[in-house]
Amino acid sequence: MNFRKQNKFSAEVSTSAMNDIMFFLMLFFLIISTLLNPNVIKLTLPSSKNNQAIHHKEIVLSITKDLQYFIDNKPIQQTELESVIQQNISKSPDATIILRCDNSLTVQDLVNVLQIGNKLKVKMILATKTPNGTASNK
Repeated sequence: MNFRKQNKFSAEVSTSAMNDIMFFLMLFFLIISTLLNPNVIKLTLPSSKNNQAIHHKEIVLSITKDLQYFIDNKPIQQTELESVIQQNISKSPDATIILRCDNSLTVQDLVNVLQIGNKLKVKMILATKTPNGTASNK
């Protein structure tokens, strides 16, 4: 006669909650990655070996290779460029304009924008990328 119980334990891991955790992690990283790079206008910046950070109020002026103008990621027309810059400068007179120009633009296109900045007496800085590919303000 065998009076011992035949209890066999099996180790089991429930993975049903793992799908929820992975979904929330993926959602978290997607949201964070969009917040890390607020300049979503894709440009190929010119290269520079030196970089310098600025710590003033920044107004980002982006110009695509198709001559589309954006101020702080809001599209504007070329004819409205001077008045929109004037409005932004009147809000904060010590602001600096960061020029993010595609490297395929002609020098004349850049000079046209710089003349507007010179006329309004506003400080403009050309954004470049370092040789390792990170963007900087020069």
